[in-house]
Amino acid sequence: MLVGVPGDLPPPGPRPLLMTSLPAYPRLLLLGLLALLASGCANYLTPFETQRARPAPPTPTADALSALPPPREPIVAAVYRFRDQTGQYKALENVSTFSTQVTQGATSILMRALEESRWFVPIEREGLSNLLNERQIIQPIRAQHAGPEGEPLGPLPPLLYAGVLLEGGIIGYDSNVLTGGVGVRYLGTGGAGEYRQDQVTVYLRAVSTQSGRVLKSVHTTKTIVSQRVQGNLFRFVDLQRLLEAEIGYSYNEPPVLAVTEAIEEAVRALIIEGLRENLWAAAENVDPAQLNALFAAYDRETAAAEQLDAFGRDLGFARTGTAVSVSGAGNRLESDYADALVRPAGELAVRAHVSPRLSLGLAASGGSYGIDGLFDQLFLAGEATARYDFLPQERLTPFLQVGLGVVGVPDGSATREIFPHVRGGGGLEYMLSRGVGLSLALTNLYPLSEGLDGVEGGGPHDNLFLLQAGLTFHGL
Repeated sequence: MLVGVPGDLPPPGPRPLLMTSLPAYPRLLLLGLLALLASGCANYLTPFETQRARPAPPTPTADALSALPPPREPIVAAVYRFRDQTGQYKALENVSTFSTQVTQGATSILMRALEESRWFVPIEREGLSNLLNERQIIQPIRAQHAGPEGEPLGPLPPLLYAGVLLEGGIIGYDSNVLTGGVGVRYLGTGGAGEYRQDQVTVYLRAVSTQSGRVLKSVHTTKTIVSQRVQGNLFRFVDLQRLLEAEIGYSYNEPPVLAVTEAIEEAVRALIIEGLRENLWAAAENVDPAQLNALFAAYDRETAAAEQLDAFGRDLGFARTGTAVSVSGAGNRLESDYADALVRPAGELAVRAHVSPRLSLGLAASGGSYGIDGLFDQLFLAGEATARYDFLPQERLTPFLQVGLGVVGVPDGSATREIFPHVRGGGGLEYMLSRGVGLSLALTNLYPLSEGLDGVEGGGPHDNLFLLQAGLTFHGL
């Protein structure tokens, strides 16, 4: 057995800065401060104090509803029951529940919306039996008593009757229409974000009480968004001590507010479409130009809604037809030389869509590449290309592009003038407006033979990397 002496041992290296390297009391103090800091941060994330009752916040549609021009005469309208027709219960894992997905008080929400619009005089029909019972109680009391001057009180005035009956209900609640998320974790530290989108649909129709004819029927939809962001830390600070930390935040759009907004938008649409078809009229002092502006704005909203698909995605950003792209780039040569320069380049490309995701086209590019202190070489390239858009109807889509072509080197610094090559790359495109997209891509031009740097053979195969940014004009 070999026994080492102190002189044979290597000098001690620097000790890692760990919590265990601290004395006992400072270490306990530090842990206590960390606990206090975490509890203090939690106060901002989770309010412990209660809040007073307050008026419900107005929806974005409430202002548009109240801004409608006044009616010539308010319409007496009756709502017997505007109910939830979905029959859906909340979906909870491993739990049986009878809690419904949407509010059962949609009638009250509709009555409030009719009142706020100033176009309707809502009358009580949902609790009609209670109203009639109360009137029966009042009637004999009025017959047995007299007024302050001894005059008979007489019978009760007649109930209002409706000229229009409003029917319909909440006819759909679709859960998890869109879901997604992203996350990353490295050495026990990471974060993630998730989202979910539900959708509620409301139908509303106006029925004439004299003829039973359906005067007008409208429907609206509203998305309900839920989001969650969280981060966590899981790390050993010592061989026997583990540090764990978590932080997170979630947002769930209240379904009752979503239903309220959908009902208010249905009432607004019913009023505007009834105005256009002369089912009812605005006040005589309303300027016709104001009505024309109202109809034009409503038509724009309707046209924009027609561009949305079932998931709420704007189809107006769809990439269709012929596309022309203009881009600038910075390119760098990878070759046997280490001191490659970043040089400018440009590209013009034309593509035609053969399907929503696939497009074929031609591209021409040119620029220069060089090695510091050796040469600065011009080049021209042309390719036949194919591009695949993963999300062609979304505003932001990733894409992949491949091609086959030639690179020309006109001044002879390379070993030859023409290099056949393949092209590959990918990137992201964001639609700035309908028909105009901003793209960022990384592209590689890979010649099939060596010699771009003037040397055949050697280490890495010569190829060009281009970082491109440009504009694409779709639908030309």
